[in-house]
Amino acid sequence: MNFDQMTAQIAQGEGFIAALDQSGGSTPKALRGYGVEDSEWNGEEEMFAQIHAMRSRVITAPCFGNGKIIGAILFERTMDGEVNGKTTADALKARGVVPFIKVDQGLADEENGVQLMKPLDKLPALLEKSVGHGMFGTKMRSVIKSANAQGIAAIVAQQFEVGNQIADAGLVPMLEPEYDITANDRAQGEDILLAEILKGLDALPEGRKVMLKLSIPVNAGLYTPAINHPNVLRVVALSGGYSTDDACEHLAKNPGMIASFSRGLLQDLRKTQSDEEFDATLGGAIEQIASASTAG
Repeated sequence: MNFDQMTAQIAQGEGFIAALDQSGGSTPKALRGYGVEDSEWNGEEEMFAQIHAMRSRVITAPCFGNGKIIGAILFERTMDGEVNGKTTADALKARGVVPFIKVDQGLADEENGVQLMKPLDKLPALLEKSVGHGMFGTKMRSVIKSANAQGIAAIVAQQFEVGNQIADAGLVPMLEPEYDITANDRAQGEDILLAEILKGLDALPEGRKVMLKLSIPVNAGLYTPAINHPNVLRVVALSGGYSTDDACEHLAKNPGMIASFSRGLLQDLRKTQSDEEFDATLGGAIEQIASASTAG
């Protein structure tokens, strides 16, 4: 797939984007969920080898290439690895899946009700490498904890500032100002968030496309103005800690918003499953999530 083909697939594809981008801090938890105990690896290299084996198994499962996964988000070390003798990006493209790369370097301490991204000092080198690997886009996460207008404005401004840097490098940025789904004031805060996002979108250069990855809103259909904005390629939803069933139930109430789930996709996979069991379990999750992504 060339860039134009990947753009068309992300803009128009009927399916969802798989989030396979757990990084250092979240990898042990992801491995435990898969059935790999901490005692089965020693040190970072062995840990990442275990998670890469899991991701490779997911990517090569027969159901993964059924056309319902239109994109996948990778961690840098996954991008650097290989799947069946191909770079991970090429392995995904061979299965009809558009590759994205997670580029943030973690979260800063909470201030004004939000956690901004830490300084992205490694970003220029990572963008250059990602372009070399043939990646299509990027993803970067920051978190909103409360309806603090000053904090939300700051978090959106940072996302758009870095997003423009990414677009200048030739990649499509996926902006992810996640709203903590446990926040009591989320409905109020999401109204503030939408207003700030729309201001950021209106300020983009003509023809520049970005993507948005957002928590499924309290009020269904809230993000329709962003979905319909001419500078938005696609709006995707994170599962945010919801189970697969709950995430899909909420997502289905938001036409035009598609899934980009991690836990919701992988939660029932186990290392001890046979290849047939693994494929059936993953396939069931794919069907459920794709159905919720195309509802309405």
